[in-house]
Amino acid sequence: MKSHARVVVVGGGVMGCSLIYHLTKFGWDDVVLVEKNELTAGSTWHAAGLCTHYAHNITVMNLRAHSVKLYSGILEQETGQPVSFHATGALRVTTRKDRMDEFHHVQGIGQFAGQPFDILSPEELKEIYPLVNTDGLLGAIHEPCDGYVDPSQATHAMAKGARDRGAVISRNNPVEGIERVADEWLVHTRNGDIRAEHIVNAAGTWCREIGSMMGVDLPVVPMLHQYIVTDRIAQFADLDKEMPFIRDPDESWYLRQERDGVILGPYEKNGQPWAIDGVPPTFGMELLPPELDRIEDIAADCMSRVPAAGEGGIKNIVNGPITFTPDGNPLIGPAFGLPNAWILTGSSMGIMEGGGSGQFLAQWMIGGEPPADALAIDSRRFGGYADRDFRVAKAVECFAAQFGIHYPYEERPAGREKRLTPIYSRLKDLGAVFGSAYGWERPNWFARPKGIADIDQQTILSFQRSNWFEAVAEECRCASEDVVIGDLSVFSKFLVTGESANLFMESLGANKVPQNHGRITLNHVLTESGGVASEFSVTKLDDNRFYLVSAAAAERHDEDLLNQRAQRFGDLNIEHVHIENVTEKFGVLGVMGPKAEALLGELSEADFSREAFPWLGVQQIRISDIRVTAIRVSYIGESGWELHHEVGHQLRLFDSLWQAGQKHHIGLYGAFAMNAMRLEKGYRAWGSDYTTERSPLEAGCDVFVKVDHRQFIGRDGMLSRVDNGSQWLMHLLELEGSTEDPFFSHTIFQDNEPVGIVTSGAFGHRVGKQLALAYFRNTLSGRPLRVSILGNSVPAKVLESIPYDPDNLKMRA
Repeated sequence: MKSHARVVVVGGGVMGCSLIYHLTKFGWDDVVLVEKNELTAGSTWHAAGLCTHYAHNITVMNLRAHSVKLYSGILEQETGQPVSFHATGALRVTTRKDRMDEFHHVQGIGQFAGQPFDILSPEELKEIYPLVNTDGLLGAIHEPCDGYVDPSQATHAMAKGARDRGAVISRNNPVEGIERVADEWLVHTRNGDIRAEHIVNAAGTWCREIGSMMGVDLPVVPMLHQYIVTDRIAQFADLDKEMPFIRDPDESWYLRQERDGVILGPYEKNGQPWAIDGVPPTFGMELLPPELDRIEDIAADCMSRVPAAGEGGIKNIVNGPITFTPDGNPLIGPAFGLPNAWILTGSSMGIMEGGGSGQFLAQWMIGGEPPADALAIDSRRFGGYADRDFRVAKAVECFAAQFGIHYPYEERPAGREKRLTPIYSRLKDLGAVFGSAYGWERPNWFARPKGIADIDQQTILSFQRSNWFEAVAEECRCASEDVVIGDLSVFSKFLVTGESANLFMESLGANKVPQNHGRITLNHVLTESGGVASEFSVTKLDDNRFYLVSAAAAERHDEDLLNQRAQRFGDLNIEHVHIENVTEKFGVLGVMGPKAEALLGELSEADFSREAFPWLGVQQIRISDIRVTAIRVSYIGESGWELHHEVGHQLRLFDSLWQAGQKHHIGLYGAFAMNAMRLEKGYRAWGSDYTTERSPLEAGCDVFVKVDHRQFIGRDGMLSRVDNGSQWLMHLLELEGSTEDPFFSHTIFQDNEPVGIVTSGAFGHRVGKQLALAYFRNTLSGRPLRVSILGNSVPAKVLESIPYDPDNLKMRA
């Protein structure tokens, strides 16, 4: 066995073999894969092999599309190995209107991604799948390019392709320990030690054990999934072609033909976690005893919808573990806080995602940045709050919702209340309906605003306008006419200090940092190719002392980013800077609206006038004798201040503001109102409008880009997009005449051709318009635009000016 390698991959399932296949294909051939058993052990060998394009996120859809492309031709052509891909197509049926809305939304994503989906009537469904009982069905979605593959054959074909290009695969060789030694990874295996520049955890069922050796805690739980394999069924055997596999997501089952019989796979609502605290050391390619009583009711529902499925006897029941993350998406990307350590695991749909996931991570490792927006799959999207109770509760929830409807603005209930601000109970008593943002409970909207009747303190999920629409309208009215408080404490927060902090910050991103104390700017940190890696507000507190604030969901991502850039900066023989994550040390209250100045003036000796406290100014002041860092900035387009304070003082600060604000008709605002109001100003948001795929110039944020006489990572990549004509352009749109408000991932058409994609949208209550931010591939002609929303073609126009307070008079008042 080799003693040195550029990359050691731990785990020989479909994920690990896909990675070494793609790494070697892209030129990294000094690769060793270590597997404790045989290839495909764990989950891969007993998977049903289904491959679909259906997804609610473009990146995930593209992962699955690459898997299908790989299995349906490339692998066999390159390796000569059969993979037995059956291009049957697939169907999903439904009795629910909300599900039909979801079908239309996924179809719209596919229109942009170049993946076909067809919406069918019950009659059209019957023509494609004559064995189905259409009673009660509203319709179906047809996925004509889907199919299924032999998981073991596909995995072994990728392993052969990697071996042919120089990779080494060591089977029956358990990893016994992992150390970081002198800028290398030292991997102790039963057959000897291997030193490597990079290590990848692709261990699937055993990923937590390998993660523990590496020093990273992964929120992954194996769940037991059963499926039934039947004997010969004449109705299937006598058909002249193989049937598409079919799913009823409402009843939570899938059915596919298996030779002359079928495979029937249910996902029960009371899923069973397995080996929560450690997989048995001897487990490899075993199955668990069947528990038919857990799934027989769902199997009966399937046989009611496809009666022929009930005609065959049971040949076998497969019961084995598959891994689940808290949101059901795989973990792909860097291991938090560890150099040259990578994660490729946690997929509950490993076969359909494995081919694409291996390519994605290979491109990330080689290129130094993700090849597409990675937020939905980034391995750092969960923080330290994801403890044992959280990961188990979320895995059970995700298993039950494997076929659940994915609503916009959905908040699932398991694993909640992990991170609470001191005013959580106050806000709840005042009607807050909370969502979860990186473990924090964050108010989405308030169910008891002034002026309208009380609303149930819960969100009714829908693709249409829901029960929070009028309440959010009142929050926006109060912000524009009176004064409102918002709990913004979920922001990620960092202190950057050290003798070279000024130099470091000046080279960090596309914008210059404040030159004077007490000022704030917005700065975009870029990837090498010029995409937006992250967005920070940067406050200069003192010489060589900066306070950075970024998105809640970016906490671990941004901590890694800042430390990596600081390390890179330190490698230039300049004294290293210090990065401190202070997210939980400081709270933030936004006090916004035309009466904010009067309210704050009553509680402080500070002068809040425009002359004494100008826009983008920062001052250390006291409010009700509580020290705060007051920042005059607003994400909602109203005059106001963010009050950053030690979190221990938050309850007293809030109570003081709330009591004094009663005479000013004070209200509250949540994330939904903030989203609507920022769109009225055309403000972009990280994670939706800003991603690694697009530069700040493409996002239309030229004002925050300063390139003259400066060098920073991504500068040349960003400018090259302009020079070579490859850049996209973002515009703010107004939709006209629709009863359905935009949210995200709507394809935009011009002359029946897809030309753009909506990244975020909402109804702007202050301007009475449906608004959406969207990227376009090319410069637009004057031809009409239409946005596809839930199957409806909605006219849209580009707004030439910001619809709310275009001259920023309100914010600077």
